[in-house]
Parts: sequence; C-alpha cells; structure tokens
Amino acid sequence: MRAAYAFAVNPEAPLEALAVGDRPEPEQRSGWTQVRVTAASLNHHDLWTLRGVGITEDRLPMILGCDAAGIDVATGDEVVVHAVINDENWSGDETMDPKRSLLSEKHQGTLAELVSVPSRNVVAKPAGLTFAEAACLPTAWLTAYRMLFVNSELRPGQTVLIQGSSGGVASACIGLARAAGLRVWATARTEAKQAAALDFGAHQAFASGARLPERVDAVMETVGAATWSHSLKSLRPGGRVVISGATSGALPPAELNRIFFLQLQVVGSTMGTRQELADLMAFLLSTGLRPKIDRTLPLTEIGQGLAAMQAGELLGKIVIEP
Repeated sequence: MRAAYAFAVNPEAPLEALAVGDRPEPEQRSGWTQVRVTAASLNHHDLWTLRGVGITEDRLPMILGCDAAGIDVATGDEVVVHAVINDENWSGDETMDPKRSLLSEKHQGTLAELVSVPSRNVVAKPAGLTFAEAACLPTAWLTAYRMLFVNSELRPGQTVLIQGSSGGVASACIGLARAAGLRVWATARTEAKQAAALDFGAHQAFASGARLPERVDAVMETVGAATWSHSLKSLRPGGRVVISGATSGALPPAELNRIFFLQLQVVGSTMGTRQELADLMAFLLSTGLRPKIDRTLPLTEIGQGLAAMQAGELLGKIVIEP
C-alpha cells in the first residue's frame, strides 16, 4: 500500500526524513479494526516525528499521521479514528493513561491507504460531515474542544484570548468558542492572519504581543515561548491559561511572581476522549460549524503540505487524500 513515512530522523531538516512509497499492509489482529483511509489531515506531530521527537529510531520506518476518516473494512461503515492508543487494560479517561501513545508513535499512522487501530478507537462518522471534515477532528479540533469545554471553566459571555490564530488547534478554538457564545479575541503575526482570525469567527484580532483593551478570563495557548509572557500579562486576576502545545519552544521564563501574585492558573490539556470526539461531532452538527480546510492534497504531495505547516503558511487544516 502507498504511505507517507519517516525513514530516518532529522532534527534540523525534518522533510529530508520523509518518504512516500510502498509499505506492508497492516496485519489482521484480534480486537483491532482495519480502516481504508478516505481522508487524513496533517498535524505538527508529523513534523515532530520526522525530527525524532516522541519516537526512537528502532521504530522506523514509521508511517506518519494521527487523524483519519474512512471505511471500516469489515463492516463497510463510515468511521473516524480516535488517535489515542491506550494500554489494553486501561479504563476511564483515555488521556490519563500513563502508557498511552498517539498513532505514529508506537503504532503505524494514518497517512496511508489502510490503518489498523484497536476496535474501541473507531467512532461512527455522522452523515452530516464529509470525510475531509471528519479527518480534521481527532487531533486539532478535539484538542481545542477539550481545552475550551473541559479545562478552561469558561462560561458563555466571558472573554477568551487565542494565541497564534492560524494554526489547526487555534483556528478550531476560535470557531468553537464563537459558536459557544464566548467573546473571542485572537492574535496573529501578520495582518493577513489577523484578517483570517476574524474570518474564523474572532470578534477582534490583534498583532502578536499587542496590548489588549482589557484583561481576559482565559487564554488558549499552543505557541509556547514566543507568546507565554503575553498570555500571562493578558489574564485578569484569577484567570486561567490552558496550554496544549509549544510550537515555538517549551522553555519560556516561568514568571512565577506574576502567577502567584495574581493567583493565575496554568492548566495542561492533551487531546481528548472518544466520548469528547463524539460530543464534538454532535456540536458541529447542531451549530453548523465546520473545520476550515486550507488545502487538500494527494498523498504524493504531502511534502508540500508539511513544508507549508513548517513555515506557518496555512490557515486551518491541510487534508491528505490517499
């Protein structure tokens, strides 16, 4: 089968570790389901894999990809793949399993014609979502959903700041927050991306690091070092920053004096549960909200999509159709 995979790790030039070619089809396993992939989407996780983050060289070659929607080979049902792979003995919140991994870390990923996952990781795709839309959800949109509706403690009418608004998680946060009745502010580095944030649903958009009209109730943070100080300065006393990523670096100054003096809360957030994925899809159906798709590419042009992601030259999600 055709697949996009990491054949090596290259921290400095990750795209040089990428290959597109034939890989063995997944083996039939008891308790696992094979899905014929109709659409997949790219995430920063794919670039991290090519850089060697979260993977060891003994696991190579590794098919990339966390997200997919397609057809259950055994039943013909339309399904979405939940990317969090748990220990077989784990029960409860899947994101809390200390032995969890994401697809493409220990198990081959979704950027292929076929993917095999534990049967519990297959969720029915609603007819009201296209395969491309559904393929955008399991990582970026699910992460945004959990940040906003599980970990932020925000209520409709309150104000949320979303940093780095053009990325997959951030743009999802904007749309979800607006649909849920929050006042949504966003930051972006360029005027074009600020305009895109307004198009995603933000009420106001500001330059990165700009002084805001007032302090906010919560900040959704995925950028890390480049925006961390601004996030803390933007919070009202007692406010909360929810962080799910650090694409610009993970070691900013802690600013502990600001955190304890203003009684700020810093909450980590990772992915989401299968139930939250089902709830997210129901939310989209009830509101009419849909993921913003920057572009759709064939598998052979995945390098173009990863390069655009690496350069920050995208607005929303990049979909790959194997």
